[in-house]
Order: sequence, then structure tokens, then C-alpha cells
Amino acid sequence: MLFTPTKAYLSILDVTPEVLDEMGVNAIILDIDNTMTTHDNPRPIDGLFDWLDSMRSHGVKLMIVSNNHVPRVTPFAEMLGIDFVPEGAKPLTKGYRQAAEKLGVPKKNIVTIGDQLFTDILGAKLFGIKSILVKPIELERTRFFKFKRAMEKLFLPKEYLGETVPTIDGKVI
Repeated sequence: MLFTPTKAYLSILDVTPEVLDEMGVNAIILDIDNTMTTHDNPRPIDGLFDWLDSMRSHGVKLMIVSNNHVPRVTPFAEMLGIDFVPEGAKPLTKGYRQAAEKLGVPKKNIVTIGDQLFTDILGAKLFGIKSILVKPIELERTRFFKFKRAMEKLFLPKEYLGETVPTIDGKVI
């Protein structure tokens, strides 16, 4: 199904190098807002720098694909030391394609991590890569996002709506 992530976790910090090894991936395409920080926040969540160091020490390649514009993405990506594709047009495949080319890794070895079914997960499916859904760090307050989050609930595994999250191919692991 187009809206079913390969795996799901409560936080990006729960994704370990061992999880990536099990998935057969060595490159991650990362979302920014509500995945690594809250919306419009210039600072990452606590623990993210250590998580990135762990990924790098295990040889994992990292890339950001964001629908945000250059002024939002550039300083955040530079602070983290990660290359990026701004205005990625998710769920369209443009940003994923550009990221995969920059990473120089076959699609079968790439996973995306993000908080939204209709952008991150759908985009990954359309591009043909694996995906990890994480719970949003903070629920958005705008009408548009409230509507989007309500619609996502129709497709989320019941376990995701509670606290038991890890799934693979839509099944709890």
C-alpha cells in the first residue's frame, strides 16, 4: 500500500545502525520538520548530534530532502554537516532522485525517515525506496496540518496511534 511505511518508530533516535543493517540500507534521506526538530525551529532535538555521529561512524550516508525553501534548509543542514535538497516537492520523486544521485547509492540501499504519510512515506514509495515513519515531535496547529493529520489516522496502523510502534510491512514487529 502506498501509505504503509517499511518500519515505524516513536522517534528518529530509535532508529539504530542495526535496524539499518537489518533493512539492508546504508544511506538515509532525512526530513527536517517534526522529524529532527519542530517546525521553524533552528535547533535539532536533544540527542540528534550523537545519533548522527553514530550513523556516520557506521558508514551511513546522510542527505536531507525538505519541501522547505533554501533559507530554512541551508542553515539547519550546515549546522548538522549534511548535504541537502531544498524544495524537494515531496511526495513527487524529484527531491528523492536528486538526493539518490548525490548519495551515489542504489535505491535498494536507501531509506527515508520522516513524520508524514502523505509526503515522506508516499514519496519514498513512489520513488521505490524503503521508509521509516516516526511520530511527529509536536503536532502542528494550522488547519491544513490538523486536516492532514486527521486524514493520516485513516491509514496509520492502530499500534502507531498508541505507543507500540515498530512495524515492518504494516505488521507489528
